[in-house]
Amino acid sequence: MSETLLEAEGLHSFYGSSHILHGIDFVVRRGETIGLMGRNGMGKTTLIRSMLGHVRPRHGRVAVRGKTMTGAAPYLIARKGIAYVPEGRGIFPNLSVRENLLMAAKPGIDGRRDWTYERVLETFPRLGERLTNGGGQLSGGEQQMLTIGRALMTNPDVLILDEATEGLAPLIAKEIWYIVRQIRATGIATIVIDKNHAAVTSISDRNVILVKGKVAFEGSSAELRAQPELLQKHLGAG
Repeated sequence: MSETLLEAEGLHSFYGSSHILHGIDFVVRRGETIGLMGRNGMGKTTLIRSMLGHVRPRHGRVAVRGKTMTGAAPYLIARKGIAYVPEGRGIFPNLSVRENLLMAAKPGIDGRRDWTYERVLETFPRLGERLTNGGGQLSGGEQQMLTIGRALMTNPDVLILDEATEGLAPLIAKEIWYIVRQIRATGIATIVIDKNHAAVTSISDRNVILVKGKVAFEGSSAELRAQPELLQKHLGAG
């Protein structure tokens, strides 16, 4: 078994009095790609936010590289090699593309500098054409490329993509999926949340479906595709 990088055990998380996560176990191992699926409101983003310190679980444990970090400040978890591309992107609109990228630059936890400024621009040539533009002047697709590029500049071991193609034109979304495949090939462990379940299962090693804050399915893409009734029941997908 490869090294466990990020783990949740028995997580129960709440928003106010609303009980969102009901005892979830979730593991991310080095180099694997996981599709995290479920209809809206089933707990996907809450699980991510609970593991990253944005939401403090009421019960359960979060560990990064085997060290308990339940409820730790998000920046401390990020320093352990976890990069988050949130839904809504979260770029700095008043900074230029170049500034957005360079502000995030740092070596990986083991000193690696695989993802340099030059490599990010090589991967996202559109950004190279927009270096002096403010983040707020970019199209939606360009902003998505910028936020993924910025995450890669931290040289992470785990990259979390929450709705990376949401609201993008099909051709731009196709470009984002191509880039995600490239990232996967470099050995970065990736959690992918996206409504395009066919695209997710085409790149994922393992898939987890959440229903009302509980794990309803966990298995390989082949196992999931072999159960179309499961996809229809839990995701509304054929």
